Amino acid sequence: MAQDGRSKIAYLLERLAQGVAAHDRENPGHHTWGIGMSHFDIERLGLEEGEQILPGIVLQADGGVTGAFRVLCDGDHNREQEEAEEEVLDAVADEARELEVVRPGGGRGDDERELPPPLRPPF
Repeated sequence: MAQDGRSKIAYLLERLAQGVAAHDRENPGHHTWGIGMSHFDIERLGLEEGEQILPGIVLQADGGVTGAFRVLCDGDHNREQEEAEEEVLDAVADEARELEVVRPGGGRGDDERELPPPLRPPF
């Protein structure tokens, strides 16, 4: 059963409101100001870039993939990830480890026995 234009917009607005609510719940210190969509999706839905889609939320064409939207806010989501990566890097950098030399055939660097010559196919 095909949906008419109004029910598609109502469905979209419901999903956008759910996305904004989920973002605000997970990131209370961030201020949500917009929804990012692909330019194609904005035109396909008959909407305009810069249009206020929800109270205080404007629609922006952000070059993303079609069929998806992004919540735009003033927070830095990558900062938390970068801080976690720094902690891991510091932990790894503090550990001193001696490298182990492995030679072809399973021999180690401290094993001085003679290795057999490599096998060559007959010509």
